[in-house]
Amino acid sequence: MKKVYHLSTCTTCQRIIKELEIGDEFVAQDIKNESITPDQLDEMKSLAGSYEALFSRKAMKYRSMGLNEMTLGEDDYRKYILEEYTFLKRPVFLVDGEIFIGNSKKTVEQIKAVLA
Repeated sequence: MKKVYHLSTCTTCQRIIKELEIGDEFVAQDIKNESITPDQLDEMKSLAGSYEALFSRKAMKYRSMGLNEMTLGEDDYRKYILEEYTFLKRPVFLVDGEIFIGNSKKTVEQIKAVLA
């Protein structure tokens, strides 16, 4: 299975999807229009190893909600990602049982290598 969780309004997500030449072989889920389900998040966590690995501290709400001043655990990361789509690091690619999280150059290169 090949899937990408992204935001259609995010220029970084758009750039990476275009750069990787993602087509119909991928199921694309715009997380703003189609919320992440608990089962989907749990699947991502099983591949990533933790909910923290999927959690974005760069989200604007991270500071505005005061989360930067709290000690968060795995249950907290899960709860916040399910409540607010912006807390998911984007994009997230699932490719044949592997997960690639975020938009770092290294992550994009790893996806390219797997898709090649």
